[in-house]
Amino acid sequence: MQFRVSSAEQCVRVSDGDKTLWTAAVSTSKYGLGEEPGSWKTPRGRHRICEKIGADFAWGTVFRSRQPTGRVWSPGQETEGDLVLTRILWLEGLEPENQSTRQRYIYFHGTNQEEQIGQPASLGCIRLRNDDMLRLFEYAAVGMEVWIE
Repeated sequence: MQFRVSSAEQCVRVSDGDKTLWTAAVSTSKYGLGEEPGSWKTPRGRHRICEKIGADFAWGTVFRSRQPTGRVWSPGQETEGDLVLTRILWLEGLEPENQSTRQRYIYFHGTNQEEQIGQPASLGCIRLRNDDMLRLFEYAAVGMEVWIE
């Protein structure tokens, strides 16, 4: 099984061989694609999931530095900025060009800005609606390949 992220279509596909099992809308970086540290761009190429974080926490749990803050976001709640919510799938680059992906803290994660899903709006990460993040997390396994194009 693998995940394939299309920045052109703003979606993630979960596939097993040639068969697509599930698809969801995403939001990649508003700064485009790129591998440069400090660029806020979504890195391209072959990656793997190196950590799954948040399995035992509530929908809408707010994470900071991959740790739960004790807060839970709910729709309509006033917040500042892009929150990392619900679950985290931390990515690690597998090609020379994207080796900095893990050090750049690039994740799949839920967001408080669900209305922006389907268009580039993140700061490098791959955002999903929180319900979709729960579903993606179920498909994910540490070591699973992720392609970003």
